[in-house]
Amino acid sequence: MLGSLHGRSSIRPHILLQPAEFRFGFRRAPELSAMKTRFIAAVAKLTGFLLGLLHSTAARKWRNSGTGSIVLEEAWTVPELLNTVSMVPPLGVPFDQFRANFLDIHGRRLDLMNKYNIDYMVLSCANPCIQGISDPIAAAAMAVSVNDRLAAAISNNTERFGAFAALSMHNATEAAQELRRTVKELGFLGALVNDYQQSGPDNATLLYYDQPGYDVFWRTVTELDVPVYFHPRSNIGQIASLMYAHAPFIKGPAEEFAVTLSNHILGLCVNGVFDRFPSLKIIVGHLGERLPSDLFRIDEQLRRSKPFGLTMQRDASSYWRTNLYETTSGNFATSLLKFHIDEIGLERIMYSVDYPFVLISEGAAWIQNLSQVLNISELNSLKRGVAIKLLHLDD
Repeated sequence: MLGSLHGRSSIRPHILLQPAEFRFGFRRAPELSAMKTRFIAAVAKLTGFLLGLLHSTAARKWRNSGTGSIVLEEAWTVPELLNTVSMVPPLGVPFDQFRANFLDIHGRRLDLMNKYNIDYMVLSCANPCIQGISDPIAAAAMAVSVNDRLAAAISNNTERFGAFAALSMHNATEAAQELRRTVKELGFLGALVNDYQQSGPDNATLLYYDQPGYDVFWRTVTELDVPVYFHPRSNIGQIASLMYAHAPFIKGPAEEFAVTLSNHILGLCVNGVFDRFPSLKIIVGHLGERLPSDLFRIDEQLRRSKPFGLTMQRDASSYWRTNLYETTSGNFATSLLKFHIDEIGLERIMYSVDYPFVLISEGAAWIQNLSQVLNISELNSLKRGVAIKLLHLDD
């Protein structure tokens, strides 16, 4: 090191060993400090680049048994959000146990994964999570906190657990930044949003991500090449009181979730999000919130709107072949699955459970019985193959 410096400078060797204030005089100390700051910043930038390069090129290590399932709509939350989660446990599950299941990862949850041959589980924040926080500052802070805590919670067993980021969708640019951080720095596999973002002082301003203002977010999603999972949420009180006061028991999964979320998904279609971002990948749970069951009528009616200004470039059904995926979470209907395979293709469908809202044992029993209607290759595609490709688990 000294030799190379000697060859480029007339500074004598002994000067190099003296403190900076003697070598350069007090007048040049600020200049030296600035040079030192720039050097440290450059080293930090290079280190960050190298770490990012290592992260992006290193293969993800996960438990790949070759036959076990991958599930990706599985709920978790933090204690301060637990009371916002709709608490209707599966039949036979005690209420206290049900609540505890949302906070557990490495105990009962992992035991059930081992018992029922689940290789890998992607965790996400139970609805409404950040979408239920109307204050933008509080929502953004909670999203970062939830993501950091989930990353820490699974850090000792990333071979069995992955994560979808929770995002505040009040600001599209900030949502894009947090998604990039969680994917690049925390190793997350994408994001899960719980339908619309409530906003405003009365919680009644609803933000939908099918508007052009969210293009900056969708551009980042496609650059990162990760999916965004659209999950339903309980409606704000004003909507719930208007629509469900006459029949409160159809709130939630029985009817409300499918109706509300399918509205948002069709909004992505008719407002041109997939036309502007043709490589965008969106996942919809519960066998597509009924949309693939009604594609004929949706397409037929939307074609009638073309003369009145609808600019969507394709039929809604076609986006299920290129941009939209569905999971079986909480909807273990074999006849419906077969119909959806005919409608959108098996390559757009993935197995999931919806734990702890749904029993892992129930999903496992259904999967086992599917061997009567699907061959081994088809069953593996549903259980794991499509998910491996979509989530880049083997890349």
